[in-house]
Amino acid sequence: MIVTTFPWHWVGILGMPRRMAYYDYSNAALEPMALSVSISVVGAFILVISAILFFVVLLEGQRAPRENAGPYRFAVAVHPPIRLPEVKAAGLWDAICSAAGIARKATSTSPVTPDFKISSVVVTPQMLSIADTQSIGRGATLAHQCAICHGPAGFSRADAPNLSGQFAGAIYKQLKDFQSGARSNAIMTPFAAKLTDQDMIDVASYYAYLPRLPEDRAGQADAAPRIVLNGAPLRNIPPCGSCHGSIDHKIGSPWLQGQPAAYIKAQLQAFARDERNNDISQQMRNIARHMTPHEIDVAVRYYSSLSQPARSTGH
Repeated sequence: MIVTTFPWHWVGILGMPRRMAYYDYSNAALEPMALSVSISVVGAFILVISAILFFVVLLEGQRAPRENAGPYRFAVAVHPPIRLPEVKAAGLWDAICSAAGIARKATSTSPVTPDFKISSVVVTPQMLSIADTQSIGRGATLAHQCAICHGPAGFSRADAPNLSGQFAGAIYKQLKDFQSGARSNAIMTPFAAKLTDQDMIDVASYYAYLPRLPEDRAGQADAAPRIVLNGAPLRNIPPCGSCHGSIDHKIGSPWLQGQPAAYIKAQLQAFARDERNNDISQQMRNIARHMTPHEIDVAVRYYSSLSQPARSTGH
């Protein structure tokens, strides 16, 4: 039997308790322990051999010519792994580093250059976090040019976005993108072209200083829809509220509460059709492409109905 004939003095060399090597396994009192000890020893040898094989394969992969490496690529989400001939992993070490999330310089492919202008704004948690009174005052003067679309107090009656109480970072980023061409609009692009960087900071600081629309749920029977609270994880759609307020806020993302329904829907559709490309890392484009028309409608209806500015009835 393996228990009685095995050279147990080797076990101590492998780091197991040395006293186990000198037990009298022929003793009937110790017989129940025999199977457990045997399994432990076999498992220890398997681990040692596996470690040796791992390092051998790792070294061989490093010595192998990079041009002979086969193509690797894994698809995302629920799709099965696919092989793309234009994407190649240069050796086993590159594949391991990629899986571990360690950044490495590309070894076999050139970076893809987009055929459209992308946003160059660097978003940080400290971005416009503190505004001085002089900046807010200058922004109030500049904002007179914005009133025709965004309202005298930042509440639009022309289906333009409400700016009162909006995050300063979100306003500043959009103005910079309009100026650089990362986002285009027949009205906003010419307006932003003449603004200096300080002008944009001042306008963003002024609107962020103004109070937001009060949340009014009177008469609203429906609770927040699932796409807002939970998203759709199987389709890589996070909850809307995790970036746009109500659950959490992501730096650079706009506050959506009370925004005009026509505006929110138009932007989601533009992201889905790749007509708007200034989102960071294609986050909104990837989300909007996977949203169904019904999900877009319920999200738009929910956010636009939370609070609305009183409309003038005229005389």
